[in-house]
Amino acid sequence: MMPPPQHHSSLCGAAGAHAAIVLDTNVVLDWLLFRDPGCAVLAARIESGHLVWHATPPMRDELAHVLPRPQLQAWDGGRVLIGFDRWAQLRLAGPNAAAPRCRDGDDQKFIDLACTLPARWLLTRDRALLDLARAAQHHGVDVLTPAEWARQQLVTASAG
Repeated sequence: MMPPPQHHSSLCGAAGAHAAIVLDTNVVLDWLLFRDPGCAVLAARIESGHLVWHATPPMRDELAHVLPRPQLQAWDGGRVLIGFDRWAQLRLAGPNAAAPRCRDGDDQKFIDLACTLPARWLLTRDRALLDLARAAQHHGVDVLTPAEWARQQLVTASAG
């Protein structure tokens, strides 16, 4: 079992050679709440330290706000916040004026963080964020669905 990652209070300090990734709330739910098999590669890479998942306190707040919803009561929401606290590297990051503008203001925090780091990937199934894929590439960020990301990883692994 790995020790919990250190939480950082600023954007300074890189995570070494490990790739940075930002996950939107639905991807976090797929991984930590629903245990979606489509997130197995993602989970393994984060839990092994090969990927560094970055998040902000407002992202955690959004997750905590979503978990009590009636449609999620059949699952153990408590483990989600425990997983968030264990695996997410917290960053204090506000709006990034240079980042692409998301038409859904609630999702802006994800693209802002991804472009500020910069993260290698932002994983989402949200159309408003996926529509920013081309603009995010100018910041070195690939905005992908978890399934697209997993396929990309398999291709990369088989080529190497």
